[in-house]
Amino acid sequence: MFRIYKSEKGLFVPAEKPFPNTWVCLFNPSEEEISYIEKKFRILPEFLRYPLDEEERPRIEKEEQQILIILRVPDVVSRGLFIKYETIPIGIILTEENIITVCLKDHPIFEEFITLANRSKVFDLNRPVYFTLNFILAVTSLYIKLLRQIDKTLEEYEEEVFKAIENEEILKMLSIEKTLTYFNTSLQGNDTVLTKIQSGRYIRLTEEEMELLEDVQIENKQAIEMTKVFLNIVAGTMDAYTSVINNNLNLIMKFLASIAIILSIPTIIYSMYGMNIPLPFQHLPPFKGSPHAFYIVNFLTIFLCAFLFFILRKKRYL
Repeated sequence: MFRIYKSEKGLFVPAEKPFPNTWVCLFNPSEEEISYIEKKFRILPEFLRYPLDEEERPRIEKEEQQILIILRVPDVVSRGLFIKYETIPIGIILTEENIITVCLKDHPIFEEFITLANRSKVFDLNRPVYFTLNFILAVTSLYIKLLRQIDKTLEEYEEEVFKAIENEEILKMLSIEKTLTYFNTSLQGNDTVLTKIQSGRYIRLTEEEMELLEDVQIENKQAIEMTKVFLNIVAGTMDAYTSVINNNLNLIMKFLASIAIILSIPTIIYSMYGMNIPLPFQHLPPFKGSPHAFYIVNFLTIFLCAFLFFILRKKRYL
């Protein structure tokens, strides 16, 4: 499918058919639609197909007066117990007369960009570079928005993870770590594209466009730094959780070992006095001929257990 937009008084409005200075938003296209756009705008076929590869990396190419810029934008993979994000490629093709964007799906970034652009009322499709830089800025702003949401989520998970008994909270943290890894890789690639644009090798920039590019680079670097910080926080939290788990396990094992030692005393004593053989101390007072021998043995057993309990308690094994 595709949508066509034209600019009127600084606003993006739908157009019925393509003509010079329009923006063609192509998403999840069929082969017929790709062929139509290719012939209608004389686009290099590989430029239309590169962004449709899910693994395509951010880059910029120029060939036959056509420029292809590929970015990666965050995309929701699944919603459920917690939201998972990955990144997908978006291609921006600049020709002498038109702007064409290509994506695997109708990504929300397009509607967000149009909404933001119509608020400012300064966009003109006669300025493709200005359009491109603002689109990249919108992509970067989306990263920062999602990173701030992840920051709030991390604060909640940090409190829950140390109370967790099951693996649910751990899986949430691992999901966030995976998302941040995708974000970091994609933002680094987008930053490389911005650096190449700044070089002037592919696109000539006016002074105004250069200032805008610098703003975009600042935002992108901020997003990269935020991603690295959050990755460190997740890694630190997981390491701390592992240490807590190991410490708790050691305490449990120490407690169980202490209980086992205490319980071994009555086990040994009652095992000896339960055998049909001469028993220790049975011919010595106070055991010899005493009707209270059973109670005396129990008393000594309890005394020894209590004495051992006191010693282990004093040494903080219990």
